[in-house]
Amino acid sequence: MPHRYAIRVLEAANCIILGKDRELRLALSCLIARGHLLIEDIPGVGKTTLAHVIARLIGLHFQRIQFTSDLLPADIVGVSIFDRETGSFRFHPGPVFSQLILADEINRATPKTQSALLEAMEERQVTADSETHPLPDPFFVIATQNPSHQIGTFPLPESQLDRFLLRIRLGYPDRSAERALLMGEDRRELLERQRAVIQPDDLLAMQQAAHAITVSERLVDYIQALLASTRHSPELAAGLSPRAGLGLIAAARAWALIEGRDHVLPEDIQTVFPHVAAHRMHSAVDGRSVTPEVLGQLIRDVPVV
Repeated sequence: MPHRYAIRVLEAANCIILGKDRELRLALSCLIARGHLLIEDIPGVGKTTLAHVIARLIGLHFQRIQFTSDLLPADIVGVSIFDRETGSFRFHPGPVFSQLILADEINRATPKTQSALLEAMEERQVTADSETHPLPDPFFVIATQNPSHQIGTFPLPESQLDRFLLRIRLGYPDRSAERALLMGEDRRELLERQRAVIQPDDLLAMQQAAHAITVSERLVDYIQALLASTRHSPELAAGLSPRAGLGLIAAARAWALIEGRDHVLPEDIQTVFPHVAAHRMHSAVDGRSVTPEVLGQLIRDVPVV
């Protein structure tokens, strides 16, 4: 049944976001794996629409936060306001207290504001005025990021990037999908009429089912070999951490669930590996993100055990 939930979401999503089935599967895998998703691409290719689609199809409470240079941490987390009647401060939750958060153009905010999401993404809670407030379950952050060379951007630090399980790029649609977009109905109007195809409890069931999917010891050996190859590569400034390895397993399990299997295959690991690894590693030569060619070579160099 959890597999059917996933297929139901994908079928409906593909009717709104055209020609991006693989990217939608990766986004759903990230959500099932209880991770957070980073989408890096130029404006206008559907990054924001993807977040709206996922929230609408699963019936999640949704909030969009537009990150700008003057955004403050309190604008995300919330603020304590003095209540004259009680003579004490009362906490007013910010937009982060939602099931799905769209952090739109996250790298246009200052590092101080970006860091307001760190505790929320890792601990699924926020601390304000020495009080800890739990976040809803499920809790999922989709952040969009403009290319770093564009004006007015603040690169995300490594600690922030590591909070994202997967990074994807949507890219331009192919010719047939673009023509359907140009000739078809406005995507926002389609989205307004779209109803949820599953409920948040169904998402929780998918997350629990994915966590139970089998990963054999031989596949763990393969994952460790992949991690080791990144740490010993002269082309990389630093390799993947154990947390990245845990994320790789979680994402592979989620991908296997979407494929309708109760066990992980090497192909699942190879599919999600570039999206788990790319934003966590940088070139030893110029400090930029690793290229798809380097990631592909890493996969080819490590034999499947």
